[in-house]
Amino acid sequence: MTESTPKAAAPPARPLRPMVEKARIMSVDDMRRAISRISHEIIEHNSGPSGIVICGIRTRGQFLAERIVQKIHEIEGVEVPLGVLDITLYRDDLQTIAKQPVVRSTEIPVSIVDRHVVLVDDVLYTGRTIRAAMDEVIDFGRPKTIQLAVLVDRGHREFPIRADYVGKNVPTSQLEVVKVQIEEVDGVDAVVVCELEAEA
Repeated sequence: MTESTPKAAAPPARPLRPMVEKARIMSVDDMRRAISRISHEIIEHNSGPSGIVICGIRTRGQFLAERIVQKIHEIEGVEVPLGVLDITLYRDDLQTIAKQPVVRSTEIPVSIVDRHVVLVDDVLYTGRTIRAAMDEVIDFGRPKTIQLAVLVDRGHREFPIRADYVGKNVPTSQLEVVKVQIEEVDGVDAVVVCELEAEA
């Protein structure tokens, strides 16, 4: 009887190198001022708060959107409708991220037809998340405009997408990671740039 040749053992997987903080680029005060400025710009660009719907992209975009809605209320005394988007099922890499991706609810409390929809996210990078968010918004109706507000624009776009309102433009390399920390999620407000720890 012919004996089968034993298969060579697979080499052990290399441990993931940890991320280390390289620079802290926004403090709690910087974030507060950025939210205030973005809120004023949204009001000015749309000639007032009438007809605006603010939609935050889960997770951190949701909480930034809540702050923008609160700030617009402080400025104008008007409660702008607030929606929350979960773009998981609209991602173009859905089949590669998980066999059973976690999908949370999308909630838009008013009709978006003929309204100015302002998408809110923490970081604008390749543009793929925003492309997915726009696809989802259009499934709810035909808005007058779709606008984009982000706390950080780090460049490296793969889609022709540009933010209308930006808290801070941050030049980065593709090896770096921009982490937006939100008090409601992370217990602190800050934006940091991280990179892989150097190999020993």
